Amino acid sequence: MNPNIPSTDRKRVVIVGAGFGGLKLARKLSRTKEFQVVLVNKQNYHEFQPLYYQVATAGLEANSILFPLRAVFGNCKNVHIRVTTVTGVRTADKTIDTELGPITYDYLVMATGADTNFFNQQNIIEKALPMKSVAEAIALRNRMLQNFEDALSVETVDEKEGLMDVVVVGGGPTGVELCGTLAEMRRTVLPKDYPELDFKMMDIYLIESGGELLGPMSVQSQEHSLDYLTGLGVNVRLNTRVKDFDGRIVTMNDGTTLRTNNLIWAAGVKANPLAGLPPEVIGRGGRVLVNRYSQVQGFTDVFAIGDVALMTEEKWPNGHPQVAQPAMQQGRQLAKNLLHLVHNEPMGEFTYHDLGTMATIGRGLAVVDLPFFKFQGFFAWLTWLFVHLMSIVGVKNRLSIFLNWMFNYLTYSNSLRLIIKPKLPKGNLADMQEKLSDQLEVSKT
Repeated sequence: MNPNIPSTDRKRVVIVGAGFGGLKLARKLSRTKEFQVVLVNKQNYHEFQPLYYQVATAGLEANSILFPLRAVFGNCKNVHIRVTTVTGVRTADKTIDTELGPITYDYLVMATGADTNFFNQQNIIEKALPMKSVAEAIALRNRMLQNFEDALSVETVDEKEGLMDVVVVGGGPTGVELCGTLAEMRRTVLPKDYPELDFKMMDIYLIESGGELLGPMSVQSQEHSLDYLTGLGVNVRLNTRVKDFDGRIVTMNDGTTLRTNNLIWAAGVKANPLAGLPPEVIGRGGRVLVNRYSQVQGFTDVFAIGDVALMTEEKWPNGHPQVAQPAMQQGRQLAKNLLHLVHNEPMGEFTYHDLGTMATIGRGLAVVDLPFFKFQGFFAWLTWLFVHLMSIVGVKNRLSIFLNWMFNYLTYSNSLRLIIKPKLPKGNLADMQEKLSDQLEVSKT
């Protein structure tokens, strides 16, 4: 196979990853005459990660938070999209290797983001439910809804509790928002769907290893979020670390246990740097060390932005938070700097402008930290809705999400609680089973 990127006299910028940073950079460069842009991504769409939890809890359709890349760049002759996996980079040859074949570059930008960090706990890797992609969010939705169907038919209280109880690990925005939504569903939606089940039996636990929820936010927001979750009936355990999970029992570091089949892991991320980089450029959490121009340490033609990059400023000695805003701001600044580079002009240093942090905790409840103002409650929830709605790519997606939110708010219901599982042709299933058994044999030897 061959990527078939046409040759041109323009400088070629290869961007790996179409998250917030990669997409922002590609859109900025698509309007220039100086560059040929090659955007390489595993999927043919951009994902709006902050709303994964709403897909997982059947609040939104998956396609509402996805946007096809070719729809973004439909009229841009200088942008070439290739949907493939990058297997490594050869910096000496100025080439990345992909499953479609090698792609050369003049400038390489890694915007590969981050993945779930299980902290090398093998049982949890195999049995916990992560939520770092739309596919994982849909799998979680299917699992939760199927559990309630199964709970109707089991005979013992132990089996029923195992199916209905949920343990969420990680007190960041994802864990807090997920627990708040599950608690709202337990109170309003699920009893109507499953009148035969007693939802007083359904326990929701939030386990956080630190001493507070929403660590990067203000003390005011941390305390309000804890009060809101407690008021919704979520059992919050701070200063507690999950040590093991065998698929039925969650074991903590203090020796206590919880009975559940459902451990949702939202406890941290690790960066996804490309293979082939020198080990000395990889810093804490797998992030790539970059200077204030986003150049990877020791290189002038390789850049990293967003979650995968570790850039330090006086105010951010441990790097910027791994959220959307730094990635988008770095993408915007890098577009300017690449133009400066080709015109032999001095580049501008990146400075992160913190626009604030927010999290929603169920219906009509949220916490918002702005640089100049901190507030909570219903107005904070409206602010959260507005900011996330405006951040979505595509007018149609915004309208779809707005209508879904309005309908859910007015009716305490939605029509998305569907269990949709992929059905593979028998040949494909047999091939997958054969590959899996081969992998198991290799792992045993």
